[in-house]
Amino acid sequence: MTQSTATMADTQASLEAVIKGEVLRMYQEVADKPEGEFHFYHGREAAEMFGYDPEWLDRAPAGAVASFAGVGNPHARSDLQPGEVVLDLGSGAGLDGIIASWQVGSTGKVIGVDLNPAMCLKAQAHAEATGTTIECHEGRMEQIPLPDDSVDAIISNGVINLSFRKRRVIQEMFRVLKPGGRISITDIVSARQLAQSIVNDPKLWAS
Repeated sequence: MTQSTATMADTQASLEAVIKGEVLRMYQEVADKPEGEFHFYHGREAAEMFGYDPEWLDRAPAGAVASFAGVGNPHARSDLQPGEVVLDLGSGAGLDGIIASWQVGSTGKVIGVDLNPAMCLKAQAHAEATGTTIECHEGRMEQIPLPDDSVDAIISNGVINLSFRKRRVIQEMFRVLKPGGRISITDIVSARQLAQSIVNDPKLWAS
């Protein structure tokens, strides 16, 4: 590795660490103060805009709905079935995981993975309030803390775009999927190369 290559790698690692910190801060703030002003849609307004069933939102804990910060509706095509094992990648305050748990029933299982351990606790508490269970693990989506071939389906809502190493995230998703498993995700995709000023802005990355 040349000195210039090493310098670039160090710069990227430093920026990645800053962005990780901003992601943790921003979504913790959404969870703790959902009534605050944010430059993205969140809460029930966002969920309804993305086509979430109003009955789901009425049934889910108010805190899980208020803290929702997704970018779409992964349940529209997930076709979850009773008894399935589902991974909710970037589970946040737990709304998507709770909805998934209703679909897979008592014979199924929902596993959340989130970078923030406090969010895992929130998701589990919100699930318990509805009489369901979410097993949540603190972890990075670039290194999913699950064994190979362990889940039937993966849902994810607006988190893969937060990663510097998206190819690695996709590899990990396919690693943990059982043969014949499926993925239902919603995310943000840019059709054009982003300006360096955007790439280097942790707040824009985090949102």
